Amino acid sequence: MKALSALIAAAALFGGIQLFHGGSGESAADEVAPSNSYRLVANGDEAACAVSRGAEISDGLSLLAVAPKCRRLLPGIEQAKFWREQNDGTVAFSANGVDAIVTFAAADGDGYESYAPAAPLLSLAATGDSKSGD
Repeated sequence: MKALSALIAAAALFGGIQLFHGGSGESAADEVAPSNSYRLVANGDEAACAVSRGAEISDGLSLLAVAPKCRRLLPGIEQAKFWREQNDGTVAFSANGVDAIVTFAAADGDGYESYAPAAPLLSLAATGDSKSGD
């Protein structure tokens, strides 16, 4: 009887572990977190700078750090303090959390491309590291 109880307990433990891990054999801790460091590039690598997405303030709104030299890409972008991600996947940088300075749409791959303003064309790609030295 003790062996049957031990077998049931072991099966329940194994089933609980599989349920917790989603049955994939990988733990939730093994999942890759999205990058918070990006490289902002103007007109096909003509000029570049670093931006970092910070802590989330509310649903879809996060803090944003823009390197001072980004003003060479788009004057005024250095004033952006907020990253707003919309339900449609677009991302907007703003100084006040509402009025967009620049708006990006998802590009091919993992990055974004600006569509407003129309010029200059900016691309935003994850750098994979946790600091922005530009």
